[in-house]
Formats: sequence, structure tokens, C-alpha cells
Amino acid sequence: MHSTKNKTLTRHMARTDQDLGILGYGCMRFSRKYGTVVDLEKAERQVLAAIEGGVNYFDTAYIYPGNEEAIGTILAKSDNGQRRRERVNLATKLPIMMVKSREDMDAFLGKSLSRLKTDYVDYYLMHSINCWGDWERVKQLGVLDFIEQVQRDGRVRHIGFSWHGNLNDFKRVVDDYPWAFCQIQYNYLDENFQAGTEGLHYAAEKGLGVIVMEPLRGGMLIDKMPVQVKKIIQAYNAETGLERSPAEWGLRWVWNHPEVTLLLSGMNEDAHVAENLRVAADTVPGSLSDADLAMIASARAVFEARLKVGCTGCSYCMPCPHHVDIPQCFAHYNSWAMFGGLTTVVSYAFAMRGRKGPFGASHCKRCGACERKCPQNIPIMDMLSAMSKDMEKWWVRALSRLAGVFVKS
Repeated sequence: MHSTKNKTLTRHMARTDQDLGILGYGCMRFSRKYGTVVDLEKAERQVLAAIEGGVNYFDTAYIYPGNEEAIGTILAKSDNGQRRRERVNLATKLPIMMVKSREDMDAFLGKSLSRLKTDYVDYYLMHSINCWGDWERVKQLGVLDFIEQVQRDGRVRHIGFSWHGNLNDFKRVVDDYPWAFCQIQYNYLDENFQAGTEGLHYAAEKGLGVIVMEPLRGGMLIDKMPVQVKKIIQAYNAETGLERSPAEWGLRWVWNHPEVTLLLSGMNEDAHVAENLRVAADTVPGSLSDADLAMIASARAVFEARLKVGCTGCSYCMPCPHHVDIPQCFAHYNSWAMFGGLTTVVSYAFAMRGRKGPFGASHCKRCGACERKCPQNIPIMDMLSAMSKDMEKWWVRALSRLAGVFVKS
């Protein structure tokens, strides 16, 4: 463990022989203007603050709209004569779900490098391997030859994969190739979900660096938590004299595990960057007490009793052929389940109508396209049906139609 005063701590990734800041920047959630275009000015300010605070790992992907171009533009600039790109490790991903040939692999990497304005990436992931079959398919298409070539010619320095499948297949993929690292979803709600704690330990014992995504469960462990959970945290803070936000507790829980190399935080507010840097400057493995962990276990129990859908809002299921905005639907469903109240239902009614037409749960045609792409293996069609019954009462539909009149005007 290493540290610099007022800088994020680092942990060593053995197979790459690098010290990486324990706080990584997940670029997927950059702020956007008009809902689509990355707010480049805001993103640059936050990225620069993160770099100055010791963040040296930035994660993006080919399939994140406008994202590679944004971080590439930001990192291509120089400060005091030094190019920002030279100060950081840049990670992006091969969209294996889109790969149909060996030639596709070079084409996707070439496009990523062009967008990123660089001639190499430090960490390159096989994106969203959801099962053993996904890995077998791209091996048959020549991915091992591709990996060997891009490392030999210097376009890629280190190879890893991101995972959204079950534990048993995760172990098989870990053992099948000498990966430098892997990326898993992990937070205090997901100890036994996907790779989970057992997978974390397994990969670390095999020598892989482990990068954690969704440490705050897509915001569910911050502003989307039930009032009862907030009260548990507030009461514990008062009892112990601590002043830790829900986000801080969530991050500290992940970093409490020595097997975690770093976590990715989707920081899109200046305050997020400042808080996360502060916490990353003094959090070491094993620093949470038994009482701390018991409090978090109490919070977890409340979530588990209320959550309707384990959706993180990653949007891999999109676009829906029938224009259902699945992540937004499930966000409203979980909010309804956790918070209840008329306000939540009215909010959904108004949200059901957008400028491109209705997107509510009842518009699902059960084509199954979403379920084939969902990294969480959520039974999306059944959940949308249940949501429609729970939330789309006759008056909600009427209110939605009225909202549609104003949206179109």
C-alpha cells in the first residue's frame, strides 16, 4: 500500500506491475447536455480534478455513446508541458457482442484508438462476457490470435475481461487464459450476485487484478435508498460521531476488501469527485470495524426486502425494438417499491410519454431481445408485465396521455 499526502491511495496489480489509484474514473456516466451529448466542459473539469487527486485509471468503452471521443479529447491536452494521456492508464473494451469475425476485432480497436486520440490503450477488456459460451464464441472467431497480435505490436498493453454472468462460468473463464485482470460488479448488495465475494477471492488468488464496477449499485446506495436505510446510517453516525454519507459507506465497504485493486466511480458532479478523492486518501483494507459491518448488514437487509428489480441502469438491454425505455421503467419501479407514495407514480405517468412516443412497461411485446443482452440475467419481460399491473392503473394511463399532449405541443 502506498500513499501521497492528500492523494488517493494505490494498490499494486501484480500481473501488470503497476501501482493503480484505488479510485478509478468510470467515464460511462459523464454528464450530458440535452440527454445525449457529453458536457465536455464539465467532464474536463472533473477529470482534471481527479488526475490532480491521484486518479490514474480511466475506463470507457466502444459502445458508450460519445464517451471515447470525450475522454480522448480531454486526455489529448497538455498541462505544464505534459500530455494528460501520459499521466494516466486508459481502459476501453472490445464489444464482443458485436464481433462477427476476426477482422471486426481490429476494426473495433482501430476505431477506439482513433476516438481516443492515442496509439495504444493500457487496459483492454473483452466487454461483458456473460457466460462461458460468450468466451468460446469469440475464441472460435480468432480472439486469441487478435490478443497476441495487438500486444505484440503495442496497441494494447494488458488484457482483461468484464463479467456479468454466474460464478461457475466466471471461474472457467478466469482459468482459461492468463488474464492480467478482470472487472466485476461488486457492492454490499451483491455479495452473492454474479461473481460475488467468492469470485472476487477466486480471481485474486489466481493472481488477477480485480477492478470493481457498480460499487454504489447505479446510485441505489446513495439517493435511491429507502428512508429506513438512511435512518440506520444517520443513527449510526450519531452514535459513533462519524460524518459519513451513504456513498462514503458504500465505497469504504468495497475498499475494505484487500482483493480489490480499484473501484470505478461514475463521477459526474464536482462534489462527487471531491468526496471520493477524500475517502480514497485514507481507506485501507480491514479498516471497517465489526460494528461498521453490522450496520451495513442491517442496511442490506432493508434493501433486500424491498427491491423489485436488480437493474443497475447499464442500458445494455437498449434499444428496445418497441421503444420501451427499460432502465427508466425499472428505476421508477424500484423507486415505487422503496419509497411508495403518489409522487412516484405521478412521476412515472409523466415520464411514460417522451418526444419519441410512449415507452412505458405496458408497451413490451415480449420479443425477448432485451433478455438476450441483459448482463444481470433479469427476467425483463416478466418484470415489465408485473410493473404494468402494479403501476399503470387506469388513471395513470390517462395522466400519461394528457402529458403526451403537452410533450408534443
